[in-house]
Amino acid sequence: MLYYLFEQLEQINFPGARMFGYVSFRSLMAIILALLISTIFGEYFITFLKKKQITEVQRDASIDPFNVNKKGVPTMGGIIIIFATLIPCLLLGKLHNVYMILMLITTVWLGTLGFLDDYIKTFKKDKEGLHGKFKVIGQVGLGLIVGLTLYLSPDVVIRENVEVKNGNEIVEVIHKNQDQKSTKTTIPFFKNNNLDYADLVGFMGDHAQTAGWILFVLVTIFVVTAVSNGANLNDGMDGMAAGNSAIIGLTLGILAYVSSHIEYASYLNIMFIPGSEELVIFICAFIGSLIGFLWYNAFPAQVFMGDTGSLTIGGIIAVFAIIIHKELLIPILCGIFLVENLSVILQVKYFQAGKKKGRKQRMFKRTPIHDHFRITKAQLDPECSYLFTKPNNVYHESKITVRFWIITIILAAITIITLKIR
Repeated sequence: MLYYLFEQLEQINFPGARMFGYVSFRSLMAIILALLISTIFGEYFITFLKKKQITEVQRDASIDPFNVNKKGVPTMGGIIIIFATLIPCLLLGKLHNVYMILMLITTVWLGTLGFLDDYIKTFKKDKEGLHGKFKVIGQVGLGLIVGLTLYLSPDVVIRENVEVKNGNEIVEVIHKNQDQKSTKTTIPFFKNNNLDYADLVGFMGDHAQTAGWILFVLVTIFVVTAVSNGANLNDGMDGMAAGNSAIIGLTLGILAYVSSHIEYASYLNIMFIPGSEELVIFICAFIGSLIGFLWYNAFPAQVFMGDTGSLTIGGIIAVFAIIIHKELLIPILCGIFLVENLSVILQVKYFQAGKKKGRKQRMFKRTPIHDHFRITKAQLDPECSYLFTKPNNVYHESKITVRFWIITIILAAITIITLKIR
């Protein structure tokens, strides 16, 4: 909104109005505003949650070797993240930009889904929350909206990067002059770094391009579902999900920025995406809201984000990566989320395999995997066999959280490096 106001003021030469035309200025303003909203509004909102007794009821000291009691800590704090992200974007962003619209829809859509889950857990006293099938329907629905919008919107275009070679040596990277609709995405480690979904269904001949878009929509649905669930599972320790997501968000912001500048895109040999600069404003607001939330969520937590926050931040990361055609980098960048998902899947499958043979067995001491590192042997079921019981020592959740942050930083660096390692 402010962007359009200052755009009008610029026409009458109002002093300072021109600054709002610069993405760098609006991005910095977005991160500052998001930080202020999340820290100032956060305090009042936490007080409100305590007054209404909207608090955690499941995480007591019995499951923590350090006897940390988390019952009574306010939950549904993800509302802080949502508002601190949305307000700067509405004030500073170009609201007619298709990418900004998609990110705002994603935030509200998954925020609502997560809110319903938390509402059922808190007010209906149903610890299962929203039924799993409704969560999946919501995630699939969002994936369809995003995928079909990217397919149908005439504003969603790229300029493909083309390598100019002298023999086997790449002399320079140029971009095609014309914007084009494309099912191509960036693939790491390979010299020919663009993968076209249409090529994967090339056997369909004249219908390959249409089939490529269908495949792209299916990939979108899968990525949104997987990443949002991964972020949800990662939200089990104070500051864990917020810190990891802020690091991931910063990396995606860098990728969006270079994708929106043809010179940087040429240097990294990636496609140029016109209009994606608005995503930098969004991601800066997102990062600011997460850092501000950490003010209250770092150990010992004064508030939990709940599914309202975890589902939302996971969906934001997924959709953002899809929009900038970097969804195939997610297994690296969101490696922590991937491992959290896999640990739960492996635990369930291993348990079921043992049950068929009449044995009680588990692969890890507890899942998601971050819980494995804070469970003592005394807390294990003596009637159950465990495949992995190392380490013998348990770690405080603050140490586990920081170490997971460090791993995410390493993965973020690798993600960016992959664009040059070909």
